[in-house]
Amino acid sequence: MKCPQCSDILITLEFDRIEIDYCPRCEGVWLDSGELALLLAREGGSALVGTFRPVSGKERKRTCPICSRAMKKILAGGNGSILLDECPDHGLWFDRGELKKTLAAGCSGIREEGREDSLTRLLDEIFVPCGEESR
Repeated sequence: MKCPQCSDILITLEFDRIEIDYCPRCEGVWLDSGELALLLAREGGSALVGTFRPVSGKERKRTCPICSRAMKKILAGGNGSILLDECPDHGLWFDRGELKKTLAAGCSGIREEGREDSLTRLLDEIFVPCGEESR
């Protein structure tokens, strides 16, 4: 698949039976339909997906890496501060850092100590930019 942002080839990483398509060039992430809910459920997070709101934005529309149709812009997060790209049939595109913010918003109600931190650590380990040393 080609990256909707920079057209580079996406690489597929598998985590706990969830395929995460990652662009090493622009550090964006593609999740197929349902995979965000699986990541949130793994951490005991909420059904954040039901809080997405469509929005019309000035940002250029990206094309779905699966069907090549223009994706819709949606707002996510508790205060609607994260602008994502969605193909209603195939999945979600997250620009660099947006997946981490979205997962943090979906896990914000977690009260158990260390749960949210483990997810953040995991994302930092998976998506270490080329040339950076491990943290």
